[in-house]
Amino acid sequence: MPKRTITYAVVDAFTDQPFKGNTAAICLLEDIWEDEQWMQSVATEFNTSITVFLVRAGADDGSAGKSDADAVNSRFHIRWFTPVRESELCGHGTLAAAHYLISSGHLKCDAIDFLAKSGVLTAKKIVDSKQFSTSIEKCTYLEMPSVPETLNGASINNVLKTISDSAADLIVELNSSEEVVNVHPNIAELVQCAGRGVAVTGTAPAGCSYDFFTRFFCPKYGLNEDPVCASVHCALAPYWGKKLGKQLMTAFMASSRSGILYL
Repeated sequence: MPKRTITYAVVDAFTDQPFKGNTAAICLLEDIWEDEQWMQSVATEFNTSITVFLVRAGADDGSAGKSDADAVNSRFHIRWFTPVRESELCGHGTLAAAHYLISSGHLKCDAIDFLAKSGVLTAKKIVDSKQFSTSIEKCTYLEMPSVPETLNGASINNVLKTISDSAADLIVELNSSEEVVNVHPNIAELVQCAGRGVAVTGTAPAGCSYDFFTRFFCPKYGLNEDPVCASVHCALAPYWGKKLGKQLMTAFMASSRSGILYL
């Protein structure tokens, strides 16, 4: 149990409005990782989508004193916890951490390498750009998972499973964004599905400023509905890009908080 003050901040990612997007609590640890159970307890106490813990690289890996605050890329170890368990990957938490570190003046550089168990994620500040860069994940086609009450009679175009080293997701493409919005998640059904969670997605209506709508359900991780899930867009971006013939897209997360991703 730590005996010192922990610096933290709460950030709403993927929105320019208060109380929208997806919330992340960012905890900056001074030099070493705290006890894992303590970190989980802190995440449970915050009770938000994700709680991020950061330790500057070099502080706990045998290279203390090699401060990189003025380097081109600062480096931080990163871990993510939902209210009930540790997460293998979290896009909005990583983005929120980068925003906090740069905007708060903790760093003098505009790029950060986050060292996670699942690999290295690099965040860069680009002036006058909202683009969110994703690493590409592949998908395989599947039979329809048994979630009839959740889908509520919606028309299904495709069912896919992401191929990922971190956590696989099921993706169900519906016929329209309206059907995505009208999905009524049955948590008892969804928790039985294989993988991390289930995304439902559909093309946006003609004339809309968005290209596609998505909702993401993740009850196994304590999130019945994730307000804005960035990591699932590592698969959705190449899938919809190929289907729509686009390289740049705007995605809308149709949760109650809502959120926008520029891909």
